[in-house]
Amino acid sequence: MTEIQMPRLSDTMEEGVIATWRKQVGDQINRGDVVAEIETDKAIMELEAYDDGVLEKVLVGEGETAPIGTPIAVLGDGSGKAAEAASAPAPAAEKPAEPAEQATPAAPAPAEPTPAANGERGAKPKASPLAKAVARELGVDLASVQGTGPGGRIIRADIEAAANSGAAAPAAPTAQEPTAQPAAPAVSEDVEEIPLNNIRKVTAKRLTESKQQAPHFYLTSAIDVTDLMAFRANLNERLQAAGGPKVSVNDLIVKAVATALRANPSVNVSFAGDKMLQHKRINLGVAVAIDSGLVVPVIKDADRKSVSEIAAESRELAGRAREGKLKLDEMSGGTFSISNLGMFGIEQFSAVINPPEAGILAVGAARDEVQVRDGEFVARKILRVTLSADHRAVDGAVGAAFLQQLTGLLEDPIRIIA
Repeated sequence: MTEIQMPRLSDTMEEGVIATWRKQVGDQINRGDVVAEIETDKAIMELEAYDDGVLEKVLVGEGETAPIGTPIAVLGDGSGKAAEAASAPAPAAEKPAEPAEQATPAAPAPAEPTPAANGERGAKPKASPLAKAVARELGVDLASVQGTGPGGRIIRADIEAAANSGAAAPAAPTAQEPTAQPAAPAVSEDVEEIPLNNIRKVTAKRLTESKQQAPHFYLTSAIDVTDLMAFRANLNERLQAAGGPKVSVNDLIVKAVATALRANPSVNVSFAGDKMLQHKRINLGVAVAIDSGLVVPVIKDADRKSVSEIAAESRELAGRAREGKLKLDEMSGGTFSISNLGMFGIEQFSAVINPPEAGILAVGAARDEVQVRDGEFVARKILRVTLSADHRAVDGAVGAAFLQQLTGLLEDPIRIIA
């Protein structure tokens, strides 16, 4: 018998959701076959088999959550023995129950209760983490719910069915519940409850920790990008004539940021307790908004790549991010990030640092503004960028020097590709 376990598919992953089983019970599995799609904290990723065999049993159904390392399916030789072994209670789990039976006769003997035993004293209903969270939100008592998942496991659908039918009454509140879980808005008919997916849960956790732990400071520069816009138009004409990809303003900004970081390595750092980590490579994370949240694919060694290479890679990464097809190494290893909301008409904003990085650049939209040049009023394209920096790792003067370098590059764009 070979167990397929929930893998660690990202550096911050603690649990995963089975989005889809690509193989069914009875299917022959070969090493390297994609057996399931797993929703992690960053994307939906494919799970490949590491062994050959027949899929004899699925332990975690679609839509269910399992911590990393938890068995989610069983491979065997097709005889069904592996499925039987997976279903049988472990002998080691039964032994500790004997003293408990003598002290508490009402407690059930099996270590893992069946759905029929859910309401018995001392029994703990088997339920997925997602089902437990939904039960808390809807005020459903798990002991009153019949599980329909593998092995009688309670899944989210069981909780929602119980809540809708009214068959499962909320557990009696304790004295601490009103302050710990104000559930009134969740059960109101005027409120639609939307459970967080893994991406949003981990994003919320990591960015909350970032604001709590990293003392942010912010520096904003107004950059004249009139020449940059003309440079881009001319560059795209040449690239298209040569069959190359079009370059966006963001591609030029990515290249300029990479160049500025190379000239200001003190910004390409991470704070690590009693030491600083100076990154030798410049790996830029570029935030991409997707339906399920925010992901940050990373352009590795951006300072060593041409603008056209950055353009092609950015489009490929963003496209696969929206399809949920990014690989782990394409979302890790970033040393600095860029978040651009200019396409939404946002003129200026401050972004939250993506730990363990020490800085992120927020890019707004370029707008026509009146400037005074040689005593005359002229219309120029002005772009505002805001650097959010971790003050434990980056001083104000260091951040200012970086923005000064970046401004010079964007206002004299030939230097970006020089």
